[in-house]
Amino acid sequence: MLQKLGQLFGVAVAAGVLVAALVAPLLGGIGITARNVATGFLNMPSELETPPPPERSIIYDVEGGVIAEVYDQNRELVELDEIAPIMQEAIIAIEDSRFYEHGGLDVMGTFRAALRTIAGRTQGGSSITQQYVKNVLIESATSQAEQEEARETTLGRKVRELRYAVALEQQMTKDEILEGYLNIAYFGDGAYGAESAAQHFFSVSASELTLGQAATLAGLVRYPELYNPRLNPDQAQDRRDVVLDRMVDTGVITREEAEEAKTEELGLDITMPSNGCVPSKQPFFCDYVIQEIEKNEMFGETETERARWLRTAGLEIHTTLDPDMQAAGQKAVDKWVPRENKSRKVAAEVFLEPGTGAIRVMAQSRNYGPDESKIGETSINFTANADRGGSTGFQAGSTFKAITLAAALDEGLPYSTSFTTGSTITVTGQKSCDGAPLSDWTVSNSSESGSAATHNMVSGTKGSVNTYFARLQKRVGLCDVIRMAENLGVTRADGQSYDNPHTQGNNSFTLGSEEVSPLNVAGAYATFASRGVYCKPQAITRIVDHQSGRTIEIEPECERRLSKDVADGVNYLLQQTFRGGTASGLSIGRPVAGKTGTTDNSASAWFAGYTPNLAGAVFVGDPRGPNQYPLRNVTLGGRYYSVVYGATIPGPIWRDTMVEAVKKLDEKSFAKAPSKFGSTSEPAPPQRNDDADANPAAHQGGVPDVVGLGRGEAVAEIQAAGYQANVSDLRLPSDQPEGTVAVVEPGAGSRLPEGSVVNVFLSRGPSGGGGGGGGFPGGDWGLPGFDSEWGMF
Repeated sequence: MLQKLGQLFGVAVAAGVLVAALVAPLLGGIGITARNVATGFLNMPSELETPPPPERSIIYDVEGGVIAEVYDQNRELVELDEIAPIMQEAIIAIEDSRFYEHGGLDVMGTFRAALRTIAGRTQGGSSITQQYVKNVLIESATSQAEQEEARETTLGRKVRELRYAVALEQQMTKDEILEGYLNIAYFGDGAYGAESAAQHFFSVSASELTLGQAATLAGLVRYPELYNPRLNPDQAQDRRDVVLDRMVDTGVITREEAEEAKTEELGLDITMPSNGCVPSKQPFFCDYVIQEIEKNEMFGETETERARWLRTAGLEIHTTLDPDMQAAGQKAVDKWVPRENKSRKVAAEVFLEPGTGAIRVMAQSRNYGPDESKIGETSINFTANADRGGSTGFQAGSTFKAITLAAALDEGLPYSTSFTTGSTITVTGQKSCDGAPLSDWTVSNSSESGSAATHNMVSGTKGSVNTYFARLQKRVGLCDVIRMAENLGVTRADGQSYDNPHTQGNNSFTLGSEEVSPLNVAGAYATFASRGVYCKPQAITRIVDHQSGRTIEIEPECERRLSKDVADGVNYLLQQTFRGGTASGLSIGRPVAGKTGTTDNSASAWFAGYTPNLAGAVFVGDPRGPNQYPLRNVTLGGRYYSVVYGATIPGPIWRDTMVEAVKKLDEKSFAKAPSKFGSTSEPAPPQRNDDADANPAAHQGGVPDVVGLGRGEAVAEIQAAGYQANVSDLRLPSDQPEGTVAVVEPGAGSRLPEGSVVNVFLSRGPSGGGGGGGGFPGGDWGLPGFDSEWGMF
């Protein structure tokens, strides 16, 4: 200890002599002495905190692949033994050849630099320790004033740096100081520290640097931009040769080695930095992870503090994204809804692991970028809620019917709960959650939602019958269905409550008229898959903070929200959609359950489906406004669609993703339908009677010719003939007057069993195409076929 104090005082006296010599001409010989200056020098603040410099954070997928790097400064901290010895020798030779000999003060170098500073010209010459001190002061500055003070070209700054350097030499070993310097120094072109510089300029690690590469990098720290080898290769090569000569002078290398190295080209192999989410292959998931950190108070008191931590702390951020599943999802959305489609439609999907909430897939058919006016580009994550970089949501259509089923089963209603409904009904007497009566609600079966008849939960779900679910919601209670949605994590994407004045009077809740995100819909369906256990969607599993030495483990947030019986009951019903229902043709060769969704006027289309160990939701629509730009008469992926339903595009996206995703998962089966909900049989179909006397219309006149008639008159004639009339929301271009019947299907004269459904399409007037007639329009308008598989619903 006494020896160190003696060394410190000796250095202080030397510093005093130097400072006295420098300031004496300025002070006019007022009697200041070197010892007085030395005493004052020793009394200056000397304790310098040396926190790790800002370092880049890295986001990893579940298999350890890099998703993105995020940083304020492109720096990767390494230990000294991870930096090639020749790099260490090169930096010492050119910056401070007596580094291992002095005590933090290179008297001649400092004297020369100080004289030039007084003359108004900055000059190098500071020891490596002093340069390290300067960089630490700059990097640790927390205000603009501190930044300016650390960078000012004054004698006072030189003296402060020198005092800190002298003290630092007593606290740290030479190797520790050299390691700190090589990690904090700026090498230009956005590369901070030797490791990042080696990777950037030569695509090698710092441990692999050759003599020529090391000399090139060592020459950069004095004037990083002037000697930038990418921009100024001639100046960089000249500077490299200066370093090589200096290494000869210090005895590090021979003259022959230097001359041989001078004959080499710079040999650059530039790796441009990839900061942030734009260059990432999974940009929207990257953005979601960043939002999760910046918006979560567990990572810091303020958003500014959290953002700085993310970009400077050198974090290892381990996430849930599965690269193989993600690749399958991205391929599927790009196939069915290409990113730069002229109709500006978008597909977005998210897949979760039931029982943990782990996000395995988050993809959408857009390039990541800030220019929303550019076709195919957006910075909005359409899978997420608004508070996590998402949109304000989209109406989810009939995917909400699963929520109504859960509410009904939760209240003990059996599968046999039946209603006889027409193609159009009026529901009265519904109340909002505050008890206020709601206005009457008229609801119709759309062309994709099944026929008018007597339905129970099984047939109503299989056919996605709007009128059945309207009646079921009334039976359960609108508010109970709303509360079930919240219970399953399906909240509005804009963060508003379902009880606010804007949404409270929503009669059509069961038909998915609320704006939600695919992430929340997937979370609800994952709850069914996990037999009633809801898990909050999770993107991050672990964060390693190397600077603080702590590791943050993030466990799944799960709790039971449904009984097993209720979840199993819903699972049974949603399996039926693949068995002759609206999801026919979307099976993947293992047990699946799910639900299509199409909103009014085909504003948007959805599909949500799952296996017992993977759940996903897909949305397709127009972010400019689905109602203003519906999914009608669009061409996507080289295919023309007159109208898009849930099973037309969203279903195949889900299927194509799921087929690939489940390859790495064990095949599991759903539990059997709980006996407590009774029989799983569908209602008996309308009685068929082939006796001409019993039903003359079935054999004699068949379907009446109602083309050109008004809606009411046409319906009356069809019903009088012994059939049910289903008037579609879809209006066709036709020579018939607007609002009259353009087409019926099956066509006029078709002989059907009593009670069969006749689909009626009204005219929207001439629109540049043919129409009319009593036959099914087929390919002229691209309408779906009303076959037994309902494959387009």
